[in-house]
Amino acid sequence: MPILAINKRARYDYEISNIYEAGIVLFGYEVKSIKTGHISLKGSYVTVKTNNKQPEVYLTNAFIPLYKKASTIKNYDPERPRKLLLKKKQITHLIGKKQEQGLTLVPIKIYTKHNLIKLEFGIGRGKKKHDKREAIKKRDVDRQMRTLIKHC
Repeated sequence: MPILAINKRARYDYEISNIYEAGIVLFGYEVKSIKTGHISLKGSYVTVKTNNKQPEVYLTNAFIPLYKKASTIKNYDPERPRKLLLKKKQITHLIGKKQEQGLTLVPIKIYTKHNLIKLEFGIGRGKKKHDKREAIKKRDVDRQMRTLIKHC
């Protein structure tokens, strides 16, 4: 399962509770661009929209540049919303969780699984500034403990 991109700010800015895996609807040149490592999840998020009374889930604001070796494609939008492939039961669960106060859907990473490109996203609650400071302190203490154990 080679990881193609990670949203490093996701776990720093949000407390992730539930994690989901979804397929992404992409064009061929977008797949080639992603597999060469050209994707950015910075500032991206997952939205739920209703089209024809059926809810659909989209990855919004993820930057996938045009594949360099592709022919010139007119009107290509690198940040267009991309549909995510989920089961109806998962979508209804996401809608229920999204309606709770302060919860958002945060993309965590993009990876390949059996030659398919998958997105891992989670339900996140935003951290406060003091929570972030505690996380940094805990990480520093853990690092110091590892170095002390290594040298002993």
